[in-house]
Amino acid sequence: MMVSPELIALARYMAGEFENSDQAIAEPAWYVHLRLWQRPIPLFVEDSLTLFAEQANYLYPDKAYRQRIIRLQDSSNPDSSIQAQYYAIEDPLAVKGGGCHPDLLNTLTVDRIQLLPTCKLNVTKSFLDSGGYRFQASLPPNERCRFTYREETFQVFLGFEASPDSFLSYDKGIEPQTGKALWGAIMGPYRFTKRQDFSAQLPL
Repeated sequence: MMVSPELIALARYMAGEFENSDQAIAEPAWYVHLRLWQRPIPLFVEDSLTLFAEQANYLYPDKAYRQRIIRLQDSSNPDSSIQAQYYAIEDPLAVKGGGCHPDLLNTLTVDRIQLLPTCKLNVTKSFLDSGGYRFQASLPPNERCRFTYREETFQVFLGFEASPDSFLSYDKGIEPQTGKALWGAIMGPYRFTKRQDFSAQLPL
């Protein structure tokens, strides 16, 4: 596998189990206490590092939702050296709970996921005074992630920031007709802290 040191750093920052307990305690009206899992999976190993992601209410970890695949790949795009491509899972119920129970992810293959062409983020980096990087991932200007599930079309604003100590999610659902935010990071990003590190599972 030939990938850049920056791509490896980003994948290491993102691989883990996270929660936003401090934020949920401080602002319970706006932020649900969540657990977020981002587990490395061996897909596209020739040129990418790939994560399975899902999340759950902290009180109900067995009711995980928003199962998705994030493929991190070096890019020749002049606007970013890394891109994060999202994929849908054809049967998300088959891997529901894979964050806690990674054996469920053994069934994931490239023919069981679906490319989401409008769901590709450009990733930029800056250097931290304390060492390491701060990565920022965003859609191209005026773009939204669009996909169809069970014959219904959805729009999502995607974005995240990753650093050695934290992961910020800007994801929020959008009402297609009005552009109004329906769920997610309506009042600003969800601010996650890593509680368990999965970076040793990356296929490096």
